[in-house]
Amino acid sequence: MAGTKAGGKAAANTNKTKYGADFYAKIGAAGGKKGKTGGFFANRELARIAGAKGGRISRRTKKTV
Repeated sequence: MAGTKAGGKAAANTNKTKYGADFYAKIGAAGGKKGKTGGFFANRELARIAGAKGGRISRRTKKTV
C-alpha cells in the first residue's frame, strides 16, 4: 500500500498513535525554529520595496486606441 492515499493515511495514523496526536505540529514547529534566514520579516524595508515593485507591474495588456 506504500505510495497510495490509503497508505499515507495509515502511516499518519500510526505516527499519531505512536508519538501523540500533535506529532505533525511538533515536527512543523521544530522545522520553523531551525530556520535562520528570517525571510522578509528580518528586513521590513526590503519587503516594502519588493512589494511596491510587484504592485507596479500590471498583468493587464495595454489598451490600444
